[in-house]
Amino acid sequence: MRKPARKFLAAAGAGLLACSMTIVVQAEELRLLTWGGYAPQEVIDLFEKETGIDVKVTVSNNEDMISKLRATRGAGFDLAQPSQDRILGAQKNYRIYKPIDMSQIDASRFIPSMLKASEASSKIGDDVYAVPHIWGTSGLIVNQSTGQQEYSFNDLCSDDYAGKVSYRLKRPTLIGFAFAMGEDPFAAYDDQKKYEAILGKVQDKLIACKGNVKAYWSGGDALINLLRSGEVTMAMGWDAGGWKLNQENDKINFVAPTSGALGWIDTFVLPAKGRNDEAAYKWINFVMRPDIAAKITTSAGNFTAAVGAEEYVDAGLRRSYQQSFDQAALDNIKWYPPVPAGLETIEGKVLDRVKAAQ
Repeated sequence: MRKPARKFLAAAGAGLLACSMTIVVQAEELRLLTWGGYAPQEVIDLFEKETGIDVKVTVSNNEDMISKLRATRGAGFDLAQPSQDRILGAQKNYRIYKPIDMSQIDASRFIPSMLKASEASSKIGDDVYAVPHIWGTSGLIVNQSTGQQEYSFNDLCSDDYAGKVSYRLKRPTLIGFAFAMGEDPFAAYDDQKKYEAILGKVQDKLIACKGNVKAYWSGGDALINLLRSGEVTMAMGWDAGGWKLNQENDKINFVAPTSGALGWIDTFVLPAKGRNDEAAYKWINFVMRPDIAAKITTSAGNFTAAVGAEEYVDAGLRRSYQQSFDQAALDNIKWYPPVPAGLETIEGKVLDRVKAAQ
């Protein structure tokens, strides 16, 4: 009887050892749902080397992220990166995220105004659902040969730039002009009548100065070519386009208007059924290091909310960025909140009327 028992114990011991070895060799994994360029291979390699955590990246966009997480009720990923205006609605409707434990976040690595903006736009009760990562703005791209020191969206209607102006017939133009005219369109989001009245004033202004417009642009390359050729000397456009032109011609650059550039932020959120929050927090704190954040800026083309990252990027881009944004301009960015239902219909009608006006 003893002999079979010894065989049984030996077999059981071998099984336990095999299980133990399986657990040891199975790598810890972070499943990241993000945008193209936000997790470059160089950064992944550095993170894996430092932490021993394997990173599995799925490239996506806002609509696809929400669709994937909605289909699984928040499972399948440990960290996702929707834009900050796509968080509250998705969470209230589908419960696909879980709150961020802010004690696990190194807040000192974030630009304070951006951290505050993401918290405000993703808060339900006392729970915060997002922290900021990649950001960008729309404002003015200007040939500054005249020596003008400050610029406003209202300058797009100035006689000084008659026939030399370009912008898109899209909602950012309406929002930008509203702020420049002393209104706060975001504060009116919950009051459709008030919002419609604000846009009515913007509509009248855009129609009155329609003669200033050389062309309405629809693509970034078209806008860059208009500015590069000198056909246009002032345009409403994205910061990255202005910085690109600044590398070619130091008289042209992106300018934050006095009323504030209009900003978007792509965030970090925790999917509701993610299974490795610890790895997610490690990734967030790692990529917000300024030296690592600069590598992501090089890959993605936009800056991150990391404090001091501009010191590590290419010298030309750093110069362009610092000319566009001092601390006051950063703190004055108007961050897009979630758009309530119905407002886009109002905006569309205004834009149609501006386009049709003679």
